[in-house]
Amino acid sequence: MIQPRLTQSTEDVQTSSGFPRLSGVSLKPCHYQTILAEQPSVGFFEIHAENYLSAGGPNRYYLEKIREHYPLTVHGVGLSIGGESPLNREHLKKVAQLVEWIEPLVFSEHLAWSSHFNHFFNDLLPLPYTEKTLRQVCSHIDQVQEQLKRPMLLENPSTYLRFKTTTMSELEFISAIIERTGCQLLLDVNNVAVSCFNHQQDPYQYINQFPGQAVRQIHLAGYAVDQNEAVPLRIDSHDREVTDDVWQLYQYTLQQWGDKPTLIEWDGQLPEFGVLQQQATMADQIRTRIQGAFQSKLSQSKFSQSELSQSNSGQSESGADHATAI
Repeated sequence: MIQPRLTQSTEDVQTSSGFPRLSGVSLKPCHYQTILAEQPSVGFFEIHAENYLSAGGPNRYYLEKIREHYPLTVHGVGLSIGGESPLNREHLKKVAQLVEWIEPLVFSEHLAWSSHFNHFFNDLLPLPYTEKTLRQVCSHIDQVQEQLKRPMLLENPSTYLRFKTTTMSELEFISAIIERTGCQLLLDVNNVAVSCFNHQQDPYQYINQFPGQAVRQIHLAGYAVDQNEAVPLRIDSHDREVTDDVWQLYQYTLQQWGDKPTLIEWDGQLPEFGVLQQQATMADQIRTRIQGAFQSKLSQSKFSQSELSQSNSGQSESGADHATAI
């Protein structure tokens, strides 16, 4: 059952992040009519930039209608930020025009590559973490941010192999990128669960070391498991509900950093819209619970610091009296 949106309610109040309080979901053409007819209670919608680059047509028409009621975010999948070849300037120009028209909350792209000069691949491919690759990625991000006239968000990848030429860890690579470019991050918790499983790493340790201060948004999605290999492989499929282990990792992440704007990604085998809304509601329930506990912990910390300050002040006054008496 779809929960209708309540206009002029606390659901629409913007947080300090600039996002609505409620979590968002992916916007897909099969849900256009439902969204416009029922105006479901979700915070925002995310579009893939490449589906809306052409002027006119039904996608643009419905996007403009939905934009009248909901904030949007734009998620790119085709700039090939991690590629060796130069950025496609015409493609970047079209993305910039889309961003200028929509005025999204954020624009994000992937730490991956999907093209090599005139060859294009329908996938987001991994890259070696080397100084040479780092310089190339940073150069591309600088060009994107200059063209868009805003910081972009970079999403951590889901990976299935490692390169022998790699000279730094993924976290070192990402930290160097944000230091050199000033970009922000989109943490995909599902990607963490997928990659850490595939490489036999601890996902909680990954979160502990991730530069959370740069995270502007979180993605959640479902993964598939490929049993055809000798060792099971998790696949970032975006075609099912968020798994229990990803929910647990998400909860842990918020416990470390506090609340973060969240989106449910769903790209394949799309269900009725109510299923996406239910997933977003589950994220909101976790966010509300964790935010309450996080604020309580923060208040207790401030109270303890205040008590300590008063105690030190009292000791200082006592010490002054004692010195005078002497």
